[in-house]
Amino acid sequence: MNSYLNSAIQEFKKYKLLGEKTLHQLNEEEIFWQANPESNSIAIIVKHLHGNMLSRWTDPLTTDGEKDWRKRDEEFQNKHSTKDEVMSLWEQGWACLFDSLESFKNIDLETIIYIRNEAHTLYQAINRQLTHYPSHVGQMMYIGKMIKGSEWQSLSIPLNGSKQFKAALFSKPKNN
Repeated sequence: MNSYLNSAIQEFKKYKLLGEKTLHQLNEEEIFWQANPESNSIAIIVKHLHGNMLSRWTDPLTTDGEKDWRKRDEEFQNKHSTKDEVMSLWEQGWACLFDSLESFKNIDLETIIYIRNEAHTLYQAINRQLTHYPSHVGQMMYIGKMIKGSEWQSLSIPLNGSKQFKAALFSKPKNN
């Protein structure tokens, strides 16, 4: 597998992990919380990611990334009732993405594929999703932090912890 594909997969895995660390901090009620009726809950964001991932990464080399069977508008409705259902959607979506990415060969990267009838090289389609999915994971993290307040466990460098973090980082040999 080419270094670009490996790099893309590693980046997606980082964002999957950040989303999971967010989800694990929240209880059932909290993942369905909405700031107002027009805003998205974390559950809705997960449902949207799931729908997008299945649509984009099911047979991407042979079918348009916007599948006829996708019901995008329904992704923005709070229809699931349990955290387990939401976690199942999360895992299914990411599994579809990773199975697809891991199946590609170098020669596939220049292949023209379509998303909403718009031509993309596979490189472009992967990059498109490398900006889309992290934006939603960032929304999940922000909502989680708003809900948890002072109970939020930082997913990066804790507030007022930069000096200690940097000291620990540079006390180790360079990581290649």
